[in-house]
Amino acid sequence: MDLQIKNHTYIVCGATAGFGRATAIALMNDGAKVIGIARQQEGLDKMAAEYQRHFIAVKGDMTTPDTINKTISLAVEHEVKGILINAGGPPAKLFEETRLSDWDDAYRNILRWKVELTQKLLPHFKSQNYGRVVYIESSSVKQPYENLVLSTSLRLAVVGMMKTVSQEVSGQNINFNIIAPGSHDTAAINRLIDKKAQMTGQDFETTKEAFIEGIPAKQFGNPKYLGQLAAWLLSPMAEFATGQVYALEGGAVKSTL
Repeated sequence: MDLQIKNHTYIVCGATAGFGRATAIALMNDGAKVIGIARQQEGLDKMAAEYQRHFIAVKGDMTTPDTINKTISLAVEHEVKGILINAGGPPAKLFEETRLSDWDDAYRNILRWKVELTQKLLPHFKSQNYGRVVYIESSSVKQPYENLVLSTSLRLAVVGMMKTVSQEVSGQNINFNIIAPGSHDTAAINRLIDKKAQMTGQDFETTKEAFIEGIPAKQFGNPKYLGQLAAWLLSPMAEFATGQVYALEGGAVKSTL
């Protein structure tokens, strides 16, 4: 499928690993240019060496004002058409294990910077009467999972923000969506497996097998395919898709909505 994004430029947060890397590659494979932002220089250098002129490496922490402001400047300079807003999650904990400081950290690392980045990006997208914003959150916003109270609570706040903003800018060719992944074959799943193993006293591999058995599809998701969904949502082809939460979780969510 031609996504009609050749020579368009996109920003991808967390571009060197997991869903960010998968999305960046999907965009570049379809002819787009990617401004990839990540904390680790080594991963950025590898992406830049492999994709050369299609990849602009930016080292930074998206939760900080400096990196956010740098991102906005790059968006204007390169006439960016869309952005994947993506970062890691908080520690896996039961509610009774959490402290108020954990909630403060979760607010800063899951919600606050996304609000700031979205507010500062909107004028750019409005000026060009076009924009695509995709947030990577979690399928726990559809159905809570054990040990994820911090992630679930604050990611639900992102859903509320996204839905509201999508309606406020409707009719301006600026679309907002969320991808809510379940268990995928990325490094992030290991922290959940480790937590469950500690609680049950089982070893890592036994716990991992139980995780897979609990997914109706009987496998972890492939981040490559999530990246392709994200690329489509960032493209002009997704002109009629906005304000939605796309759960990609192998059938693990039992709700009808």
